[in-house]
Amino acid sequence: MEIIQIVGLGLITTVLVLIIKEQKPMFAFLLTAFTGIAIFLFLIGKISTIIDVLEELANKANINMIFLKTILKIIGIAYIAEFGAQIIRDAGQESVATKIELAGKILIMVMAIPIVSVIIEAVVKLLPA
Repeated sequence: MEIIQIVGLGLITTVLVLIIKEQKPMFAFLLTAFTGIAIFLFLIGKISTIIDVLEELANKANINMIFLKTILKIIGIAYIAEFGAQIIRDAGQESVATKIELAGKILIMVMAIPIVSVIIEAVVKLLPA
């Protein structure tokens, strides 16, 4: 199972980081960052499979693909912002990590405006005049 490989990689990295951290903290951070990136790259294939299934379901349900793509972009922004913030936190830069999270939230709001507008228009049409 893939999760065993990922957890194994994480455990090995953790042990190495604990050993290296006292002599070479920069190498420990780089090892942590590269491990996170390796795990992310390992999962990209799984992510593309999920996107393909969601696109197929959206086509069957006659959902406008613009909405699906926007939602997928929003999810991507959330994951990438969280991933980046965690790496920055590992480096001890809490304030920068917080700014990355704020930027992610603002970008999500910007991306969500068209969807929110369509929902509000649909609700207004349903209300009696």
